[in-house]
Amino acid sequence: MSSAATSRLNSKRQTLDEAYAPPANFLEIEVVNPITHGVGKNRYTDYEVRLRTNLPVFKHKESSVRRRYSDFEWLQSELERDSKIIVPALPGKALKRQLPFRNDDGIFEESFIEDRRKGLEQFLNKVSGHPLAQSEKSLHIFLQSNEIDRNYVPGRIRTA
Repeated sequence: MSSAATSRLNSKRQTLDEAYAPPANFLEIEVVNPITHGVGKNRYTDYEVRLRTNLPVFKHKESSVRRRYSDFEWLQSELERDSKIIVPALPGKALKRQLPFRNDDGIFEESFIEDRRKGLEQFLNKVSGHPLAQSEKSLHIFLQSNEIDRNYVPGRIRTA
């Protein structure tokens, strides 16, 4: 093998403006601000899901919606049914934490909520980072619609 074949490519030096310019394509998703609502059997926690992107496939470049764990389960099942991707696992249901007569708050304990929040954020970033998932209607409904229409017609989003 010649040394020319293994030599470094001559690359143009990046300017400061280029280095600090917005990236060509970006998709940022955060799961933040968990809030626990209700009392007794009607108690639940929801999370704010924030999206920032410049990808043309998304209608809104910034959005914020609130989602419960069951909404994440809905998204997972829709993607498993309709897309051609392997959908990652959600953080577990923590059934033992839901048993009565515990000495703690179970699934409403701050440390559990924070661990679940991190797991949900990781799940969403893995899913939404996949190019095939980015055009699934279910992902767009989940990330950008205030209400989840569980009667939507599955399909793909088309970009102009």
